[in-house]
Amino acid sequence: MKEDVQKWFKNFQERLCQSLEACDGIAKFQEDIWDRPGGGGGAARVIQNGAVFEKGGVNFSAVEGVLHEKAAKALLMPDPHFFATGVSVVIHPENPHVPITHMNVRYFEAGNGEAWFGGGIDLTPIYVYEEQGHFFHQQLKNACDRFHLGYYPEFKKWADDYFYIPHREETRGIGGIFFDRLTPTQDISLDDRFAFVQAVADTFAPTYTHLVNMNREKPYSPQEKEWQLIRRGRYAEFNLVNDRGTKFGLETNGRTESILMSLPPLASWHYSHAPAPGTPEAASLACFTKGIDWVNMHSNG
Repeated sequence: MKEDVQKWFKNFQERLCQSLEACDGIAKFQEDIWDRPGGGGGAARVIQNGAVFEKGGVNFSAVEGVLHEKAAKALLMPDPHFFATGVSVVIHPENPHVPITHMNVRYFEAGNGEAWFGGGIDLTPIYVYEEQGHFFHQQLKNACDRFHLGYYPEFKKWADDYFYIPHREETRGIGGIFFDRLTPTQDISLDDRFAFVQAVADTFAPTYTHLVNMNREKPYSPQEKEWQLIRRGRYAEFNLVNDRGTKFGLETNGRTESILMSLPPLASWHYSHAPAPGTPEAASLACFTKGIDWVNMHSNG
């Protein structure tokens, strides 16, 4: 299966970059081909200083080799040989009213033959608009429901728990879906898992570009830009302190530039900062919590 998955992921990277370039209207992705000393490699594509996207990346990789003992133990792998392929995306827009987004899809094959999929999509708005949160989660639910009615509630909760910053007691954004180690079961084949992951991937571009186009022309003030930089700081904190993928990549001698592509070009940290009560910033901060039912919050869409 790994050849088919790798081929589809590489094609997905190409299609997604074309969609994002068309959405931005000005900037183009620059590609950086790299090889991994232990085996395999990838293609990092970065877009910068566009009409909408200040910085973004769409990375493809397909690597193989032998995991370090610590990493193999963490993944419960008796045989440290592995193959992994995937596409990872992070977009940091210029306008504070256009949300940050992240998505990835990945496939992992262990040396003992066990294989699984992982991935997800989540949204980190700087300013939260309920109807947009509803739209985003409804699109994810629609994709999940095509395969299993239990997927969305399970993977939505998984995202709430995963994209959480314990030292801040807040979520990174408004969540989405997150899933890992989706192995075949008696009722669900690995091909079924792959079809689901493909559907999740193909949901990303139309959903996110719709949100971009809803917000890209909104004016913003220096104060709104500063709030964006503060929220970007939270994004950086999560990725450097809590994200398992970042830790795994750095601990297994992954390509540093690709791993840290997720960090914003600019961010701020203010000592003991809290938004004033009654402000849009305070209202948005109140939404960065677990358990919000975005699908049913705004039933009119």
